[in-house]
Amino acid sequence: MAKYEHTVTTEEEGLTINQILRKNYRFSARFRTKMKYQSLVDLNGTPTPGYIKPGAGDVIGVRLPEETSDFEPEDIPLDIVYEDDDLILINKQPGIIVHPTKGHPEHTIANAVMKYMLDTGQSFKVRFANRIDMDTTGIIIVAKNANAQNELSSQMRRSTIVKKYYALTEGLVDQDHFMIDLPVGRPDQVSIRRTVMAEGGKDALSEVNVIERFKSERYGPHTLVEVILHTGRTHQIRVHLSHIGHIIAGDSLYDGSTALIDRQALHAYYIEFDHPVTKERVRFSTGLPDDILAAIDKLKNSAD
Repeated sequence: MAKYEHTVTTEEEGLTINQILRKNYRFSARFRTKMKYQSLVDLNGTPTPGYIKPGAGDVIGVRLPEETSDFEPEDIPLDIVYEDDDLILINKQPGIIVHPTKGHPEHTIANAVMKYMLDTGQSFKVRFANRIDMDTTGIIIVAKNANAQNELSSQMRRSTIVKKYYALTEGLVDQDHFMIDLPVGRPDQVSIRRTVMAEGGKDALSEVNVIERFKSERYGPHTLVEVILHTGRTHQIRVHLSHIGHIIAGDSLYDGSTALIDRQALHAYYIEFDHPVTKERVRFSTGLPDDILAAIDKLKNSAD
């Protein structure tokens, strides 16, 4: 079994083991019940009940029971950006969804992670801390245990996770930097398409920075922008940019042209968060994928 370990500080003297664990970890109520009835907590290497009050310097250990998922393993390439005992960060390719759904029960990142887990002799339940659309590329996080997932989910709710995207849009974006503060909702439950909705939409805030503008005689003007998400609504970037008249290139769902690229040119290139265990602020980034780079080359090579 994997184990979390915590050395009791002077400030924590007088607290029970349960109180110290609640202070330092975001274990779910379900797992706390398991800890109690399966004797998963140690004090200095010896199983102990949670009501004990340890002293400064004592080491509390929490053994994590072996878990696994039942996804069918599939040999799908994974571009792993980072991995440790608690997390895997993956640079997702286009054309593949993150988690199985009724419409896509297989050929997902979850199936790929299951194969990777078996190949590397690991055993954990596949828990996604974030997701991106099938044809969006970029960084997704797999939490290897419930504590890591719960801690990252808490950071998502508190909006302390920084997420940045690159988007190649149609048209020339005039302003170098601006905010889009428009509510996003789903007017038709039959369609997955979202829109800006004054009534019934959820607050959505996107920050846009222009990276480069392109004037192409063949493909028309385009702009490469960076978008920083201050909220995380479904299709937020796609809706916000299309609403202001700058549809993402290739985004056919929102009436974008596929002449330059055959999927939405959107890439989740950067993420920043507090590591769920070490509490260290960590940052990860990836470069633009080959198909967006190829689209930019086409624009540059057909400039006016």
